[in-house]
Amino acid sequence: MFLDNRQVAMDSVLEALADSIDYFQDNLERLRPSLREALKPHYEARSKAMRDLRELARRHLKLLPRDADVERDDYLWLWSRLKSFVGNESQVVIGELLEQERVLMQALATLYTHPLPDPVETAVERCWTGCRALIRELYELQKERR
Repeated sequence: MFLDNRQVAMDSVLEALADSIDYFQDNLERLRPSLREALKPHYEARSKAMRDLRELARRHLKLLPRDADVERDDYLWLWSRLKSFVGNESQVVIGELLEQERVLMQALATLYTHPLPDPVETAVERCWTGCRALIRELYELQKERR
């Protein structure tokens, strides 16, 4: 079954959400405990938002869950580890988390170009707000650690 443009946009958002959560979880040990504790609530909220959005996408947009791109996840993990050899590990992870947020914001912006059912729109707005809050937090953490 082919996806329409709105479904493709939603799938991109869900993929970006999943990638950001996976990256954070895969790199927890690379963050100092204070950074971990500062970021953990954001990612817990994001996990809930992703579950809610998946359910809404299934119900209102007839979008079925898709498998994660495991090879891409492995590549991103390896690339991040290699960058840590030449930089501060926490700063590398924060930089990568910020890049994940940029990807998510672009996917959300694309999704906003399509009409969405009210429940989906509300969930997407919460996701947008959470993403903006996380970006502010990451920038603050990045400034503190320089």
